[in-house]
Amino acid sequence: MNKNEFIDAIALKSGLTKKDSKTALDAVLDTITEALEKKDSVAFIGFGTFSTASREARTAKVPGTTKTVNVPATTVA
Repeated sequence: MNKNEFIDAIALKSGLTKKDSKTALDAVLDTITEALEKKDSVAFIGFGTFSTASREARTAKVPGTTKTVNVPATTVA
């Protein structure tokens, strides 16, 4: 399911227009993104939890070759 199909499903189940459903979905995604940027977690009981984790720098092997690359430290959702 892509974003447009998801918006259609929200509109159908909520009785909102597609425009209002898109606005609501964008607001939810923006709010989750802002919380993760602050390193907060977002939990929906019965659905799941969104949180961030730190990955340390490492050396990775390029598939199909003998090359290696250095992967910098990063934060992932």
